[in-house]
Amino acid sequence: MSDQQQMISDIEREVAYTRHMIGRSAFSHSVMNAIRLVPREAFVPETERRFAYNNGPLPIGCGQTISQPYIVALMTDLLELDGDDVVLEVGTGSGYQAAVLSRVAKQVYTLEIIDTLAERAAETLDNLGYDNITCRCVDGYNGWPEHAPYDAIMVTAAAVEIPPPLIDQLRPGGRLVIPLGRPYDYQNLVLVEKSRSGEVRERVILGVAFVPLTRSDAHRGIYGVDRSESI
Repeated sequence: MSDQQQMISDIEREVAYTRHMIGRSAFSHSVMNAIRLVPREAFVPETERRFAYNNGPLPIGCGQTISQPYIVALMTDLLELDGDDVVLEVGTGSGYQAAVLSRVAKQVYTLEIIDTLAERAAETLDNLGYDNITCRCVDGYNGWPEHAPYDAIMVTAAAVEIPPPLIDQLRPGGRLVIPLGRPYDYQNLVLVEKSRSGEVRERVILGVAFVPLTRSDAHRGIYGVDRSESI
């Protein structure tokens, strides 16, 4: 069994173990196919590549991590995307989650506050040919209103509250998934659903551990596979 096949088996085993919490006994075929298609080793530092297909998080520099493959698959599956959806991701990190999202959505807009990571992720995605992802280096708390409303929004860092601008930018009928909790304390992965009438409902999925969502006005600029964009 290859390392990638082992990772898929590990994800499926963890889904079975957590099925009562996550409300599903399997992830969709499209999500699992995206996990199979995206080369995780391309998104981790060379020193970590021998661990790329382990079912666990890995450091990517700047105090950040690439998420556990099971969590990447779970958060993607919770959004219930189809091929026509436009997605906003807050917290690009390595670019791996954006790459997975891009295989099940029409367009991904992704925000990263750390300029080193934003540039590196954009370069990696560009080199791998992901042409439906645009990366921007900016404080993600305020989202990216120019492209709103979004069919789905994913936040890949823990916040103490759901940023109101993200709720505003989520279309009626859309879904948002976010880890909520204090930095380096107990956190819950929360699914937010916005009804057709604009009512917002939250559901706790399971406990998680994410790096904190960083706030700053110091970082500006745009990097992306789609370089026709401008601020």
